[in-house]
Formats: sequence, structure tokens, C-alpha cells
Amino acid sequence: MSIRSNPTKAVSLLLKRLEEVAAEKQVDIEDLRSELFFIKDLFSKVKENEEELLKTLTIINGYLHDSNAAKLMEEKGHMCRRIRYSTQKLLPAGASPSNSLIETFQKLKPMMNKTEVDHKAASLFWSQVQDLEMLRADYSCLVNPRTRLCFHSLSFFPQNAVIKKRRLFFWWVAVGSIKETGKERTVEEEGEAVFDDFLKGNLILPHSKGNCPVVSKFIINPSIRHKWLSPLLQKRENRQRCSIYSQMITSSQQYDVNVDCLALDKRRVKLSAESGFKSNHWRAVFNVGASYLTFGPQWLAKMGKLEVLHLGRWQDSASHHIEVESEGFLKELRDQKYLKYVSLRGISKIYKLPTFFFQLESLEILDFKACYNLETLPDDIASLKNLRHLDMSQCYLLERMPKGIEKLTNLQVLKGFLIGNPNLTPCKISDLASLKKLARLSIHIRSLAISQDKDFESLHELSTLTHLKISWGVSHSRNIPIIFPLSLVKLSLEGFPEQNIPDWLKPSKLHKGLKELTIMGGALQSMNHGEDHKRWYIFSNEKKQWYMEIVRLKYLKNLNVNQEKLQKWFPLLRYAELREVQNHSYFEWSK
Repeated sequence: MSIRSNPTKAVSLLLKRLEEVAAEKQVDIEDLRSELFFIKDLFSKVKENEEELLKTLTIINGYLHDSNAAKLMEEKGHMCRRIRYSTQKLLPAGASPSNSLIETFQKLKPMMNKTEVDHKAASLFWSQVQDLEMLRADYSCLVNPRTRLCFHSLSFFPQNAVIKKRRLFFWWVAVGSIKETGKERTVEEEGEAVFDDFLKGNLILPHSKGNCPVVSKFIINPSIRHKWLSPLLQKRENRQRCSIYSQMITSSQQYDVNVDCLALDKRRVKLSAESGFKSNHWRAVFNVGASYLTFGPQWLAKMGKLEVLHLGRWQDSASHHIEVESEGFLKELRDQKYLKYVSLRGISKIYKLPTFFFQLESLEILDFKACYNLETLPDDIASLKNLRHLDMSQCYLLERMPKGIEKLTNLQVLKGFLIGNPNLTPCKISDLASLKKLARLSIHIRSLAISQDKDFESLHELSTLTHLKISWGVSHSRNIPIIFPLSLVKLSLEGFPEQNIPDWLKPSKLHKGLKELTIMGGALQSMNHGEDHKRWYIFSNEKKQWYMEIVRLKYLKNLNVNQEKLQKWFPLLRYAELREVQNHSYFEWSK
């Protein structure tokens, strides 16, 4: 093979040949081999960086070709940052080691005994050094006051915490860092734009075990935490200053009465006037580390300005257990006319919500996911006219839905919609057709569920729905026809009861916009949809195939699948993850 014909494999080829020559001729090649180890992945990285820059230039060229000046102007700032970021990585200072790092390594090199050098370790060290160079943060996005406020909220989280993107969005909405901007962008789109800026600038880093192109979890770049976030906390002029529970209880000084946010960071928290915690000025309370919560009498009731009450866990794992002494504290929220965000996620010992809870008309976000002891909900939810996000998922003792969900016309996210015994839950899927703003929906089908054939067909009327999850709590279920809306991008099926691909999941029934599919758990044995594309040429010039680009198949013990089959079924595949299927404990592939 010519070195020039395939540069990405050039160094590996030379290293192999050097080893052969060294063994045959008994010559010392340590110095040359060391140098090659240090640049082993250089051409691959350069190629990746070239592709990244060309992708950005292609997008701009597309706008120019389509004479779409409005879109170009809208994306101009973002495109400039992408070009700067990609170009930096292509310049000599980014593509090869910087002078300072070379000097550091040269100082370390004499300390190594030549006969004991672990070249793999040296190569790993050099790779990490280059990665650190690439993680230099770009703070240009923080010129915007909005993004500065969003970035400041990261200071709430502990060092090296793994944070879920959507949890962060809720916090931003709750404290007013991002807001609805009318016809231009939704709150979610605003959050995505800010998140993308932080990601591109390396202020935050993706957290993933593999190479999935979708970033849903992240950590804060360790190199910037002390450099940027700590000073932010000390700035007196910052509008979103936050008092820390553990600092307050150990301080002999009275806390600043102008501070309006309280972060609960101690494992056991007691909030009461007797403990010195006055409550009449707090606007937001965030639980960042408390596992046991105790409230003194009337502490919450005296919060005349309370807008945000985030007592539940923000961590994604159920291992972060939270307990309250009793559910009595909820009764003190009766007169909170400004309260717009309540999270009780993952809190045990909450058995029911008070009847007045659905009369808090300012509520926009209500999250009681994984409240495992929750058994009943108040009867009517229709009065929550401003509600945009409702999460009732993983409340396994809950038997019915509250009445009036179909009247929540501002609802954008609805999770945990329950289909069970019709005598207990009169709400049907068809009732949701009036929710014209709904973007995310998760449905759980109980073992005693009875659904009419046309119930799930009504899903196609949800014209703004992009994410849909359906989970089954029953191993055997008759095939219910489903018609998906044209807007759907991501589909997740959990506890899938079918052994074969049902008619409604075959390529001929799905549209091209559906790009992501997850099937997790259940009885599925084959992904073969049985639609031979040749017979479709009679009716159409289109090849009948799935258009998914991201596919995850997990915990399907009866499913035998491999890379060749995946690429046959999904010709446009960019990323695949197999976990605990019949022939793979774990397999990941990316294009």
C-alpha cells in the first residue's frame, strides 16, 4: 500500500514494518518508533476536522444556493463560531502538539528508563494531551446575557456530575433564563440553541459510553469550573445569586436577604424558622444533594414569592433516593399564586396530591415522575391552563388519569399517560387529539387495558409530535393499529409484545422523517419486515426501506441480529447500539 494513498493507515503500516525490520536485523528503532507512536492518530484527526469544517461550509453554500438569506442571517453567529472552532483544530497549533506541551513532554522523557518505557502508555498520554488541547474553551457565546445566565446555573451542580440535558432546560425555564419568544422559537428550541453553543465551545463535554451522535447527557468541562464558574458565584451584581444551604447553617453571619435562590446541598436538610431559615423572600428552592427533607410548620406557607420548588432528584439514576418526613408539607402550597415549577421526582412517602394542587393556575411544569408510593391524583386537572410539561411516568401504583387532560391546550410534554382499566380511567388516546402543541408523549399500556382499534390511529392528528414512547406492561397483547404523525422524529417501544414486526411498523407505513428507533425489552424475535422492495417497484419508484439513522435494540433475548443485517434493514444507518440481545451482550457501530 502507498503511504500517500491512505494516510490514515500510514503510521500503523510503518510501525508494523519497523517491528519486522527490528526483529530481523536486530537494530535499535526505539527513537523512531516513539515518534511514530506520538502521531499515530494524527491523520485521522485531521480528516475528521476537515469533514467538520466542510460540513459547515456546505450548510452555508446550501443557504446561498437556495437564496435563503433570512435563514443565513439567523444562523450567522452560530456558523461563525463553528468555522472558528473547526479552523482552530486544523491550524498547526491545534493539529499538532503546542510548544508548551512539547516542552512538558521533553522534561518528562529523561525521567523514563529507556528499557522500561511502555510505549502504549506513552501513546495514551500523548493522545490525552492532544485531547486537552482540543478542549480549550471558547467563551464567545457568553457575550449574550441570556447565555451567561444559563451558564451560571451550572454552578449549582457538583464537580464531575453527569447532567441530563432536559433537566437543565427545566431549570433554565424555571428561573427565566430562557423564555418563549413567540412565533420565532419555542422554549425547547431556545434551550437547544444555548446547549449547542456550550457544546461547540467546549464549556460542557458529552457524556457517553460510545459514539452516539445524539448528546443527551454531559459534564461540565473540568478545566473551566474554577476559572469561570467560581468567580460568577462571587459577583454581587449577578441577578441570579444563590445561597447554599450548608454554607448558611455553618455561618455565624445572617445570610443576604437579597439572595432569592436557595440550593440544598447537604444530605439531611431541615428548613424551619427555628433553625434560622426565614422563608418569606425565597423565589426558588433547588435540591442539588439532599436525600432527607424535613420542613418546619408553615415554612412553605410563608413563601409569598415562591416560583420554583425543585425538591425532587435531578440525577437520572433511581439510586438517588429522596425521602420526606410526610406529605403534609404539600398542603402549605395552597396559596402559592406565583408557583410555576414543581418537581417531586423520585420522592417516596408521597401517597396522594392535595385536591387544591390542580388549582395552582400559574403552574407551567409539574413533575412527579418515579413517586413510587403515589396512588391517587385530584379529580380535575383542566384548571392548569398554563401547564406545558406534565410527567406522571413510573408511578406504578397510580391506577387512573385525572380528568380534563384534553383541555390542557398549552401542553407540550406529556409523559406517563396511562391506559388501563376503562372503569377507572375514562381518558382515551383519542382525547389527546385536541393538544395541538404536544411535542413529546409517552404512553403506558397496563395489563387490564382495553383499547379500541381507532384509539391509536388518532395519534396522526398530533401534528407537532416529534418524540413518542409506548411501553407495555403486559406480555401478550392483541395487535393494535397505530398511525404515526408526519412530524414524528423519534420512536421508542418498551416491553414490545410482538414477536415479529407488526404491520404498523413496516417501512411502507412510516414516513422518511422518522430518524431514530429504540426497541427495549419484550418478545421480538425478528426485524425482518417482509416487504421485498422489488415488488414495490410496480407501484412506486421508491425503494421501501426504513429511513432510521439511529437504532437501539436492547434487552431482546430472542433477537438474533448483526451488523450486516442492520445495514440491510437500515441503509441510512449512522449509529447502532445492541445490548443484551441473543448473540451480543454489547455491540456498537457508528458510520
